[in-house]
Amino acid sequence: SSKTFWTTTGMFPQELIIGFPKCVKISKVAIQCYLVRTLRIERSISKDPVGFEQCIEKDLQHTEGQLQMEEFPLPEFQATYLRFIIKSAFDHFVSVHRVMAEGT
Repeated sequence: SSKTFWTTTGMFPQELIIGFPKCVKISKVAIQCYLVRTLRIERSISKDPVGFEQCIEKDLQHTEGQLQMEEFPLPEFQATYLRFIIKSAFDHFVSVHRVMAEGT
């Protein structure tokens, strides 16, 4: 729902894990968030959310009063879980409004 979001508790790093019903091929990940400074995306192909490996880490631009919209084209790879780690922020609290993964 566009009216819901996930917010941090005020200290960093913070993480959010998204699980898929089975291992999927992902070609692109997109995120809409607010006040995130540094974001790392990791993946796991395990049955359980363990053994993560880093896919990308990026410093996002500050967009005062607007959502940050970032797309991360990724080489075709498999993942059962995606972990989003917010390493730092432009304020004490940040929010994640939407996460999208494209693939098969």
